[in-house]
Order: sequence, then C-alpha cells, then structure tokens
Amino acid sequence: MSLEVIEAQTGDQPLATIIILHGLGADGRDFLPIAEQLDLSSVGPVRYLFPSAPSIAVTINGGFVMPAWYDILGADLARHEDEAGLRHSQAAIEALIAHEKSRGMPAHRIVVAGFSQGCAMALMVGLRHSERLAGIVGMSGYLPLAGMTAAERSAASQPVPVFLAHGSRDGVVVLPRATASRDALTALGYEVEWHEYLMEHSVCQEEIADLQRWLNRVLAPGQ
Repeated sequence: MSLEVIEAQTGDQPLATIIILHGLGADGRDFLPIAEQLDLSSVGPVRYLFPSAPSIAVTINGGFVMPAWYDILGADLARHEDEAGLRHSQAAIEALIAHEKSRGMPAHRIVVAGFSQGCAMALMVGLRHSERLAGIVGMSGYLPLAGMTAAERSAASQPVPVFLAHGSRDGVVVLPRATASRDALTALGYEVEWHEYLMEHSVCQEEIADLQRWLNRVLAPGQ
C-alpha cells in the first residue's frame, strides 16, 4: 500500500521529520493547521509529512467507506481489533519512514505522531521500529494489540520518549482506555509524559503548547 502524502517544510535542509497520522474519516490535511501553530525554531528547519489512510468500509459505521488506518469492528476496542488492518497500515508507515531515511534523515530525528486511530498507529509503529526514533506522540487514542506489545516491541524503542494526551470527556476513546495504555507503557519501562485536558475527542490550545514544549525538548540539537 502506497500512501498519499502532503509534505511541508519550515526551511531548507530540514534537521527533523514529524509524521502526523490523522484519525478516522479525516485525511492528511486534517493536522496542517495545528502543525502551522507549532514553533520549533529552536530545533531548526523541520519537515512535516501528512499521509492519508486508504478508504475502506468501516464496520462500526455500517460499512460506510471512509479513510481509515484499520477497521473498527465494534465499540469494545480492546476485544475486537482488526489485526490484519493494523499490520497492513504499519507496513505502509514503515515504508514512509524508510523513504525518509533514504533521503538522509536518521531515525533518531524522526517523530511519529497521531490522533485517535492515528495515535494507535503511531504507537504500533514507534514501539516496533527497528531503530530508535526521536519520539512517539499519541493524542486521544490508545495502545493497539496491547497484549502483544511486550513480545513484539523493538529493543531500540526502549529509550524513545512518549507523549500521550487525552480529553477527560472523550466519548469516543474513553479515558480509562487511554490511562490503561499509559500504564501498560509505563510498566514496560517507557518514559511517558501524560497530559489530561478538560475536553472531548479533540485537540485544545493547551495541548498544542504542551506538545510544542515536548517536541522542542526531544528534537533539541544534539539529541
């Protein structure tokens, strides 16, 4: 599967790449405005990649065809997971990372970020990638295939910092699912920075400010 990708740079010869994965029913354009709000001038020029998921029939939405990284089989996200779809999208995002590395961007200067379904994919890919990434960002999402993470994670992922943010009023991915994901990663020894906001299934300005601070830290020159 080859992904359609929107690319944007804040300057020539970028020193870092941030891949942002959208949520169910959106596309690569969804996070363009939020990325434009991030001030990463202390990092230097940054390349943003906004891939779009393929359009597939989504079971929980009556089979309606929409952009999705994987099928949602039922309301219980922990018990009914589309493992084949998750792994298919994992391979496509891995190919995107490989392309970035072929352009000269080292893995330790690449951040994988995502919202909702995109959060699940960011964690799926970031924890299994064979090289150390700069960081993993998960917004309003959860850890997919949680029971397989310990066995499948890459040893190279252990020092990778993780930013997790969630709304206390989220009715799509409920808060307990998010905190369980946080606790699972913490138990595995990951450095998780957790943020909780008084919001629903969305992104808020406070979250953008916190993410900006975190990105400036993990992508600081010399990291």
